[in-house]
Amino acid sequence: MNHPRRLLAALAALALAATAGVVVIRSERSGSSGASAVAAAATPGPLTEAEKDARKAQIDVLLAGRANAVLKGDLRGFLAAVDPKQPQLVARQRVLFTNLRKFGFAKLTYFAAEERQVPELTKYGPDTFTTRVMMRYQLAGLDTKPVQTDLGYTFVQRAGMWVLVEDSAIDAELSRDGHRQPWDYQEIAVVRRGKIVVVVDKREVALGEKIAKVSQGAVDAVRRHWPRPWNGAVMVVAMAEPRVMSLLWTSGSGSGWTVAAKAVTLYDGEPIGPKTRAPVSSRIVVNPAVRKELTEDLLAHEMTHVATTPVGSFTPIWLVEGLAEYVRCASIEDDPHWTVDPYRKVVRSKYLPGMKVLPGPAEFDASGDKAYGQSWWITSYLESKLGEKGLASLYTDLAQHPSTTTILKNHTGKTPAELVAAAKKYKG
Repeated sequence: MNHPRRLLAALAALALAATAGVVVIRSERSGSSGASAVAAAATPGPLTEAEKDARKAQIDVLLAGRANAVLKGDLRGFLAAVDPKQPQLVARQRVLFTNLRKFGFAKLTYFAAEERQVPELTKYGPDTFTTRVMMRYQLAGLDTKPVQTDLGYTFVQRAGMWVLVEDSAIDAELSRDGHRQPWDYQEIAVVRRGKIVVVVDKREVALGEKIAKVSQGAVDAVRRHWPRPWNGAVMVVAMAEPRVMSLLWTSGSGSGWTVAAKAVTLYDGEPIGPKTRAPVSSRIVVNPAVRKELTEDLLAHEMTHVATTPVGSFTPIWLVEGLAEYVRCASIEDDPHWTVDPYRKVVRSKYLPGMKVLPGPAEFDASGDKAYGQSWWITSYLESKLGEKGLASLYTDLAQHPSTTTILKNHTGKTPAELVAAAKKYKG
């Protein structure tokens, strides 16, 4: 993995290469701490691999300066590499900086990844360079390790200096949530309540405070019913902008349903394709249409996903969603004045009679309400036999190993078919 801290050696090598151009760091005369730009001698014709490496190193220096500017609160340094001839781009980047400063980064680095060819952007000149850029960061108090996402930037030389001229030209080629983070749109407000962080639109601070209070109740509920350690650190994004994290708010091809909120899992490493590393962190993103109507039980469901994410990723969907529904329902019935009996009656009479298998992706896709209800019922049955500690042990074992049948047999004494049969007889 390329990393800005390795640039010193790369810059030293550039001085020895005749075709590599000249790298210059320019500090602002005003004493701005992070302001810098990179100058490079243009080389006519196609670049050699050595020249491409040199160009990448130059861009990495520029990106390192922008990361440093964010960490130090240096707006002038952050905007130093943005094309001043484009006021709309400058305005977007100014809002981006303002938003980034509200989060509190423990670590932040950017580095150029693979080049992208975008013919229409050659309008900026023959040396136009579009690249996928990795953003690797760690939010203080939220992420135990750095996470990584991607964005797309286009650079060109102005008076011998590399400057940013486009910041969204290759969005369609990025990871699903790449360049669609909470900080990438309108100005936001970040509300903190202990280890809970809530992101809302700038004008909706009161809503953020309300959600933070409800979120604390949900965190407490998860801790009551999930016996494994969890520090309760979580970010809830409840913005009006529907593109954040690029989520779809409907699901299922049969009797589909509207999704009220989703827990998005984050990783460190290449954000596109199969994940080879354990998940690092999560964000709960709320459907903009329901952000003003959030309830504790809805958030308890999603926060169960956040609390269980570090355990592993092999858990079958029926238990992933079943456990989240179990915690949601248990949190409701923690209050003696509330009950989920109406839900019990619906599941028992409508969803259980036709259940033949442990619900999988096909069942969730065909009928979400039915699959969620069945999964909750099966999980509740398991809790009645194993207790919450035994249920957590089963979940953890399944999360860390892909062999569902063997593990299920070891913990319950039943095969999947036998578990289905036993759950259907459970009275709830």
